[in-house]
Amino acid sequence: MTAPSPERARLAAALRELKGRTGLSLAALAAKTAFSKSSWDRYLNARTLPPRDAVQELCRLAGEPDGRCVALWEIAESEGSGRATEKAPASPEDLPPGGGAIDDGSVRRSATLVAVLASVCAVAVGGVAAVALVLPHRDGEPRASLSPPPATAGPRCQGEVCEGKSAMQMKCAGGPQTLAAHRTASGAWMELRYSRECGTSWARMWATHIGDRLEMSAGDKAGGSGGGGVRSAEIENDVDADNYVYTPMTAARPGTVVRACFHPVAGGGPECFDSRVGG
Repeated sequence: MTAPSPERARLAAALRELKGRTGLSLAALAAKTAFSKSSWDRYLNARTLPPRDAVQELCRLAGEPDGRCVALWEIAESEGSGRATEKAPASPEDLPPGGGAIDDGSVRRSATLVAVLASVCAVAVGGVAAVALVLPHRDGEPRASLSPPPATAGPRCQGEVCEGKSAMQMKCAGGPQTLAAHRTASGAWMELRYSRECGTSWARMWATHIGDRLEMSAGDKAGGSGGGGVRSAEIENDVDADNYVYTPMTAARPGTVVRACFHPVAGGGPECFDSRVGG
């Protein structure tokens, strides 16, 4: 049997992660969708490229925004039809500032750009593609975030060298751990993230409003601040409000307590939560 293309294999890996999150068997998955048990078996094992509708259905069942998986599907479908360029798509950290990732740590992408992702991402980074486009729904469910697959190159910084830098730009977002998630009274979501490879933590928010602000810090006890101080991000426009927005990173070792505080523009006071970096 011919081995699947790297693009199809990457999509299948993302779909398997989503299936694991749902807790559904193949039979149960078939019962809840328009696709058979045997079809899902082929899709999840990269033997057949799934229809776009199947990808979206699995994202819905897992409570995951479908933007990233649809983007991976676009690339795999483009490769299979011969419409892709000869160069591999960029890794999530290498997306150009005008194409969705910016230096201050915010990932900003309009949903209308998904259809042209393959051409935007025609930057060579080796034979394996990774796309970290995620377009969250405002009514998203609490869940561990679907993390982008590891990039082919290692992180560009570690520990204190990463202070104040973007997890995307520094290649620290390839498979981070979600420490904790919290839904605010206003309906916004926030998560604390940690990269073992980089030794850093950061926070992200979505389902937000213009003017909302997120702050995170790291210290030896809840509320304590590490050497990097407070890292913050703010929702500046409608594009921010429709996507994940990230704080810059701060150094965090195993055992460090990290805290995120959400400051809603509508008032009502900040909402904070803590988590401890595991060993």
